[in-house]
Amino acid sequence: MLNENIKAIRKSKGLSQEELAIKLHVVRQTISKWEQGLSVPDSNMLISISEVLETPVSTLLGETIAEPKRNDLKAISEKLEVINLQLAKKAAAKRKMLQWLFIFIACGIVIIFAALLVLNSPYLGWDYSDPELAVAGVIYHAAEWLFVRLAPIILIGAIAGIFLTRKKD
Repeated sequence: MLNENIKAIRKSKGLSQEELAIKLHVVRQTISKWEQGLSVPDSNMLISISEVLETPVSTLLGETIAEPKRNDLKAISEKLEVINLQLAKKAAAKRKMLQWLFIFIACGIVIIFAALLVLNSPYLGWDYSDPELAVAGVIYHAAEWLFVRLAPIILIGAIAGIFLTRKKD
């Protein structure tokens, strides 16, 4: 709701995302994220947005209040807290998914290395007088050569990714 209101009010004022971003001293992508609902402005920024758009904060949040009430700031902060909690849960789920992806990549590399060790380059004993077998052998050798050189780098990156995406207490 907040994202739709920011976008509608911005457009009704005839402002582009870039113009609003300049007035708020943020980058255009920040405005875009707010309008797409990917992030929300903090309470100070929400007040700045309301001032720039000449609209009450309550209207930005979707309420139409005839007269200002003393508990407006408390209500706004409670709504922002709920939105921030939802975004935090979304970010935690994304981080967890990314961590599992890194784990699967690391495990896959280890399994492929083990398979290559067990197979011990079977193409070396093939009869290369058959053209199709020769092409297959060259492809197999090239894939193995490339994997052996790139896999350690990817494995180190995956292990670093696992540690960087772990939950911090």
